[in-house]
Amino acid sequence: MPAWPGGARGALCLSFDNLGVDEASSAAQALPGLLKRLGEHDLTATFFAEGVNAELDPGALQEIGAADHEVAYHAWRHETWGELTAAEQAENLARGIEAFAGLGLEIAGMRPPGGQLGKDGIGVLRKAGLSYCSPAGEGAGVEGGVALLPFQWRHVDATSMLPGLDPVREQMTGSPDPLAPRAFLTYLISEVERLRRDGGFMSVVLHLPLLAWLGEQNLAELLERMNSAGGTGHLWVTSCANVADRLRANPALDRSTTLDPTSWSG
Repeated sequence: MPAWPGGARGALCLSFDNLGVDEASSAAQALPGLLKRLGEHDLTATFFAEGVNAELDPGALQEIGAADHEVAYHAWRHETWGELTAAEQAENLARGIEAFAGLGLEIAGMRPPGGQLGKDGIGVLRKAGLSYCSPAGEGAGVEGGVALLPFQWRHVDATSMLPGLDPVREQMTGSPDPLAPRAFLTYLISEVERLRRDGGFMSVVLHLPLLAWLGEQNLAELLERMNSAGGTGHLWVTSCANVADRLRANPALDRSTTLDPTSWSG
């Protein structure tokens, strides 16, 4: 298998979803502490933010960009992407791209809420000028000029509790019961080790509103493990945009992508 930069066997992205869609639900108050921790561990993350945050809390988005993290798109108000028509997707994307551009933030990619691309999803993204998308699935690759960087539900913190993802928990642990934060962390660390051993691509998906659930100690341990994996050269730990650029420039890295129809809503 062709090497990632630095001879790394695999590429690992740390991503955060959901800044919030209204003033009451905004998770931006968690940002200062999180950005400080990321800096302490020398990690670059991708923040998939709803477009409405350009109006609700532009300072938070600019703070993320100023700290050299990637700001990406997560629909305008967290609309379930797979339920939108192609025209609605295009309108939603255009609105968000324009709003972020007004803050000096260029959007390279998006993660569709719900994990599904929807009708003509790749075509809509390509016409909007995006370089990548992060739907639910496996196997990073390139389709129609757009890089696909799938996330797996078992690598998402919300999977620990959402009723619609009982089968995923059973796959992870042998039981559909909700996972405690420590159990999720233990599983996630084992998956990072698997990536280090076997190679490939993996995206860790955390939600800003769930950082309190995960806990400071567990978050610190996860960040330390990711920093260590990158520091040894076994994994290339970087932003989603960087992985997308690498894939698009190196066709030999392309691996067939299998999209996952599983949704959070059951």
